[in-house]
Amino acid sequence: MSDPLPDAAARDLRRAAEAEAAALPALLIAAEHLANTVQMGGHGRRRAGAGEEFWQYRPAHSGDEARFVDWRRSARSDAQFVRDREAQLAQSLCLWVDPAASMRFSGAETGRKARPEKQTRARLLVLALAISALRAGERVGLASPLAPPRPGRAQLLTLAQALLAESSAQDHVAPDLSAVAPQARLVLLSDFFADPAALEAALAGVAGRGVTGVLLQVLDPAEEDFPYDGRTVFTSMAGGLRFETREAGDLRARYRARLAERRDRIARIAERAGFAFSSHHTGVPAQAALLWLHGALAGGWR
Repeated sequence: MSDPLPDAAARDLRRAAEAEAAALPALLIAAEHLANTVQMGGHGRRRAGAGEEFWQYRPAHSGDEARFVDWRRSARSDAQFVRDREAQLAQSLCLWVDPAASMRFSGAETGRKARPEKQTRARLLVLALAISALRAGERVGLASPLAPPRPGRAQLLTLAQALLAESSAQDHVAPDLSAVAPQARLVLLSDFFADPAALEAALAGVAGRGVTGVLLQVLDPAEEDFPYDGRTVFTSMAGGLRFETREAGDLRARYRARLAERRDRIARIAERAGFAFSSHHTGVPAQAALLWLHGALAGGWR
């Protein structure tokens, strides 16, 4: 029989569990509110079938029921026409939020308006996207095996719990896309500060199975602007890296150039895999990013 946890360890475990439990309803409420700003419709198969969206008129054939005849359109000619609807397909949507320590960064200064951590914003966005997709009858899950794609409202709680449980002590991690099924759509949210070669290999693997999707880079405004001057100590979120400089402002131009180079490389990797790519920072409202995600998944990003 194993020894009980020491008192300190038990208290830490309990506090962590209570914090996670408290975060869950707030996250779900925020995601529901955000999802209500955008509605995702069904996804057409470009053929006649069961669905709600008009596709085309066609001449009525023997065997067509009278209730399917569009009498207003038929009145304009000598023939009868049927109003075909476009078939709708329940699709699988797979989500991945980078669990790396770097995603827990927030550059908000004390006394100023708070900004969420990158990971918090990313979780909010994918859950809002999941709500819209589940409403449209899609199967939604994580790209990892923690929460396989399933339909229905109950899946939302599973997704939220799994997202809150995913956390890494490493500064950067490669995406786990092991549970992504062929022909699925894939959404990845990250700062993409990890080795781009790992991302490239992961996307190439799923693209070969007909998977398409989007990449959204989530950054803090401080990571975009590099507003530092004078003596500054930079430490990675996991604590493994430390760099001190007396003239941080002298690094600004080089930092911004390196960031632009990385963003260009991620965009090229995405394009080769048939994925859309964009950036979002936590200093602006989440609605614009959610609208872009919806549009990109619908194919309107080109």
